Amino acid sequence: MTRKAAIIGTAAIPVGRHQTSAADEFQTLEHELLARLVVQAIADARADRRDVGSIVLAQPRPYTRQQYFSTFMASYLKLPCSGIVMEVLGNGLTAALAFDKAVDEVVLGRSQVALALGVNMETAVSARDHMMESMRKTGDVDFHAPAGFTPISWYALDMMRYMHEFGATRADIAMVAVKNRGHAVSNPLAQFRKPITLEEVLAQRPIVEPLGLYEVPPRGDGAACVVVASEDYAKSLGVPYALVRSRAFFHEGAHQINDRPNDMIAFEAAATATRTAYQSGGITAADIDVAELYAPCTIVEVLASEAAGLVPRGRGAKAAAEGETSLGGRIPIATSGGMTSRGHPSYATPLYNVIELADQLRGRAGERQVPNAQLALLMNELGNYNAALVHVLEAQA
Repeated sequence: MTRKAAIIGTAAIPVGRHQTSAADEFQTLEHELLARLVVQAIADARADRRDVGSIVLAQPRPYTRQQYFSTFMASYLKLPCSGIVMEVLGNGLTAALAFDKAVDEVVLGRSQVALALGVNMETAVSARDHMMESMRKTGDVDFHAPAGFTPISWYALDMMRYMHEFGATRADIAMVAVKNRGHAVSNPLAQFRKPITLEEVLAQRPIVEPLGLYEVPPRGDGAACVVVASEDYAKSLGVPYALVRSRAFFHEGAHQINDRPNDMIAFEAAATATRTAYQSGGITAADIDVAELYAPCTIVEVLASEAAGLVPRGRGAKAAAEGETSLGGRIPIATSGGMTSRGHPSYATPLYNVIELADQLRGRAGERQVPNAQLALLMNELGNYNAALVHVLEAQA
């Protein structure tokens, strides 16, 4: 990239229950939530709203009342755009693609300032309807969906395989949930902020054996806005910003679970994309100071951290159990609280990860601050890490 993009402003609502049912007297309207966040994020950036040239929206879930949402938001915000106004969709990658496309708009010179927006409303929808909709997106409708094979099911298979191959215990892996809850305690955006113990994690009812309730993501609503600008524009504001140093993507050509024999816990797409991002950024995994990984379950954080080279293969669970990936440890991971505690409003989740790293690199993370954080790894996945989109972010004063 010859022209650099920077994150200059952010805003989000706390993850939790925000969606209203059709029977409620007063309704929560997604566009009103997002509009407030746009105003807050542009103010945070100290930018001029007239400089916004592109709006990229993570396509909302089908439960969202207003459809054709991106053009509606451009109208509602009264923001004429000469770059692009569009929606993107890619399952778990949806909001990450919105961020990536906003970066592209800036890097390609089409906009000085671009907005990446995401809203995810699902808590007023029945568990049955939500699961049916999710299975049709995440699985093969000729095989996975009729068998009731859910994303948590394949992560449970990953966990059983990992424990078999590397001798990790369920308690080792469960420490990821304990660690992440400890981080979430001081995150005002987190859905769950009460500390938990290892004993409490292990005592929870199973969701899909061996994963228990505290080791899988809760359902939650969320909305977020990230303001991206050219580096020159960011410099002109005279405030700290987070520069996008490098980016990479890889899709292994498989839908969720590979139909050809492979190493199911190697997360090859994540490993390939991360290696490329490191190479193009002129760094190594050892240079990363903090990371936010798209990890719906405890075992996914373990496997993704290994694929990214942040911990050695087979050591991810032990690294969490020994405090290596905690705040104050060698390589803090999921300082936001991760998807098990910060929450997982899936079509907005990647933007929450962007916001956490932007706060870390701008020195605004408060009690969660990683001292002198300079380089951050942002990794998002499509489904069971059959694809990964990786960004390396860099602090700029």
